[in-house]
Formats: sequence, C-alpha cells, structure tokens
Amino acid sequence: MAQVTLKDISKSFGEREILKNINLEIQDGEFVVLVGASGCGKSTLLRMVAGLEHQTSGDIYIEDTLVNDVHPKDRDIAMVFQNYALYPHLSVEKNIALGLKVRKVAKCEIKRRIKRVCEILKLEEYLKSKPKELSGGQRQRVALARAIVREPKVFLMDEPLSNLDAKLRSEMRSEIKKLHQKLKTTFIYVTHDQTEALTMGDRIVVLNNGEIQQTDTPYNIYNHPANVFVATFMGTNPMNIMEADVKNEIIVFGNISVGVNSVMPFVKNVNKVLIGVRPENIIPDGNPQFPFNLIKFSAKVTFEENLGSYKNIYFNIGNKECCCVAPANIQTTSTMAFSINPKDLMFFDYDTKKPI
Repeated sequence: MAQVTLKDISKSFGEREILKNINLEIQDGEFVVLVGASGCGKSTLLRMVAGLEHQTSGDIYIEDTLVNDVHPKDRDIAMVFQNYALYPHLSVEKNIALGLKVRKVAKCEIKRRIKRVCEILKLEEYLKSKPKELSGGQRQRVALARAIVREPKVFLMDEPLSNLDAKLRSEMRSEIKKLHQKLKTTFIYVTHDQTEALTMGDRIVVLNNGEIQQTDTPYNIYNHPANVFVATFMGTNPMNIMEADVKNEIIVFGNISVGVNSVMPFVKNVNKVLIGVRPENIIPDGNPQFPFNLIKFSAKVTFEENLGSYKNIYFNIGNKECCCVAPANIQTTSTMAFSINPKDLMFFDYDTKKPI
C-alpha cells in the first residue's frame, strides 16, 4: 500500500494545455475516483502516475519516493485498462501469470498467488480457457486478477467497466468495491460515469478543462457542490439551474416569486443570482403531506421518461427546461402543479458560479 502525492502537475501537448497545476494527495489504502467529461484530462493524469506519460511540470511521489524519472515497471503499480489488454493466444492462467514470470517469481509462489486471486474473483473454472471463450465480465475479472496477483502498492483503473452492459457494470462496481475492502490497497479509478464515482469512491476528484473543480466525499460532492459545474455534472439527473432576478427583496425565476427573507437573506445585495434544485426535490402535485411553506407553481410538461420504478418529468420554468423525479404511478397532464421546499434551493453567484 502507498500514499500518492501530485504536486503542481501540468501537462501540455504542443500549445494545448491538458492539465493545469494539479495538486492532490491520495492516502494509503484510499479509493479515489477521478471523474469528468471526455477530454478533461483524467486518463492523462492516471497515465502520468503510471509513468506512461511524462508531466510537463510538477512532481509525483509514491510513498516518499519521487518517481518522475522512475520507469513504469519500477513504480510498483498495476493498471487495468478499458479494453482488458489480454493476450488472446494465452489461457486465463497464463495471462494472469505472465507478469510474475517476467519478474522471475518462483513457480510455487506464482501458483499460490494465482490460486488466491482466482478464489477472490471466482475464476477457478476458467483457468484453461482463452479470452475469446469468456464474457465481457469474465474478461474484466481476468484483467483484475492479472493486476492483483502482482500485489502492487497502487492499483490504477482506466474506465474498466465502460465496455460492459448495464447489468454487468452494476455487478462489477460492487465486485471492485468489495475487492478494495479485502485488499486495503490504494485504488485510483478513472470514469466519466457519475454513478460509478458516487457509489465506489471514498473521495471523488471532479475535473473540468484540466483543472480540479472539487475533491470531497461522495456525500459532499452531491449535496455541497463547489460550483455550478459540479452541481450539474454529478448525479444521474443533473441539478436544475435557473437564472433569477432579485428585485425589492423578491427573487423571480420564470413564473415563480419568492420572498428573500424566507429563503436566503444574504442575497439582498445582488441583482441577479443562479438558483439550483435537484430533480428529486421538486414535488409533483398528488404527493400527500405537503408542508405549509412549499413554493407552489404550475408548468407545462414537455415530455416524460418512464424508468420503471420512477419517471422523469420535464417542464419549463421561464425559458429553462427543468426535470422532476416523480413516482412511476404519477399521472402526467399537459400542465401540472409542482412544489419545492425552500430549504432545498441552492444559490450560486451569477458571475463566479460558486455557492453563495
């Protein structure tokens, strides 16, 4: 196990800056998820920890060792790739053992390690199979086994579940999290999938345009976003963000008016503000036990998505399309009544996009 420290890391390809002044400390045994849209620099950052890319500036430490000029094979890390990177002509057993043979590990030790890792990942019956005979989930288990059998200080995973179907992806999320709990080794995991990030990480690092937007626990990332980008990026349904005018101590957004004193007294001195509300915090009419102080409004429904146990209802507030998460049995009509608890509103500065 090992602590990983990134100090002032920047990376450029020609004149294009991919990563900008990244500072991050990953604790020994921690599961950290790097999440962001395609092109934000998360995979490049992972490859620099692995030694497969070299940073333009800054330092990388594994434990207390500066590894800037240390060859990838000498960093004591193991990487799991998106495409599994298995040798098609070798059996599962030989794929798993190959890295150990290269390092001239004793045959009896190789056998012991393979037995242990195959018990953990339930691969015993596939040891003589070739990769083409396995399902996507089984291939991913083999790729994990090949990494685990080396017993590295740090595991690096670059979108390892993106080629799997939804059911397998869900199963493998649980498997990898359980694996981390068993091994108690440092994991750095890259994904663009917010659900993976929220369900798997001890901490999440949200990246955008090569910069860290927020580093925090899944709970704080979701409930206390550092800016509008994090608020709208994280979550199965992004936070609804609406522009609002503040006039005479009244906040106005679309056809909704709310008294400043009842919601957020410290927005009195601004003329414009951004309001955020999670889709699950917008209540469709028909739900019982409304508190007396809810903000009530009507809106025209544009369309709905039925997702089995719940549905997404889309509607407009002013010129902004918003989403509400509703029970599956709610009957939608062309115009519906909705309610919001004022305590569920978030306020962001109009210019800086940071919370007020």
